[in-house]
Amino acid sequence: MTTSQKGGKLIVFSAPSGSGKTTIVRHLLSVEELNLEFSVSATSRAPRGEEEHGKDYYFLSIEDFKQKMKNDEFLEWEEVYRDNFYGTLYSEVERIWAKGKNVIFDIDVVGGLRIKKKYPERTLAVFIKPPSVEELKIRLKKRSTESEEKINIRIAKASVEMATAPRFDFIIENDDLQHALEEAEDLVAEHIAKPIFNDVTEEE
Repeated sequence: MTTSQKGGKLIVFSAPSGSGKTTIVRHLLSVEELNLEFSVSATSRAPRGEEEHGKDYYFLSIEDFKQKMKNDEFLEWEEVYRDNFYGTLYSEVERIWAKGKNVIFDIDVVGGLRIKKKYPERTLAVFIKPPSVEELKIRLKKRSTESEEKINIRIAKASVEMATAPRFDFIIENDDLQHALEEAEDLVAEHIAKPIFNDVTEEE
């Protein structure tokens, strides 16, 4: 299954945890001229705390998630841990496009690159890079939300993720947040203004 040929643009932001991508995405969503709406991911994990279905995630059972995979209902999906799936439903992209809006993703590097591969013309893929792995560790520690062990796991993952940065359309180094916000806004505005000449995906 593929999305329709009509619709808006896709804007992907990926980065290691603690790089500031969520802050940047939230800022872009507040810029009315960009006409963006956030893509809500589907997951097979249970809700945490006050998370709401349809707002934070689409919470699916493992069986439902796997059935949608078989039905080719996902633009991208990944098994992060055993039987712990995350993915982007084609229906979510269609829902946002039907409102006449562009879709913005706050997503891991694997998912982000898969979206770019499927829709190379429509997708702007931006990697948010921290000044250094050491700075990343400082930021994660300041959050005081995770154990030292979990932080070390995130740091190890970050090194792998940062190696994928050259595969993205643009890299924004977030050593000055205000500058990073302005750079991101300019990149997205420029991408949205571009016409789509070729929207053929690899499956077509």
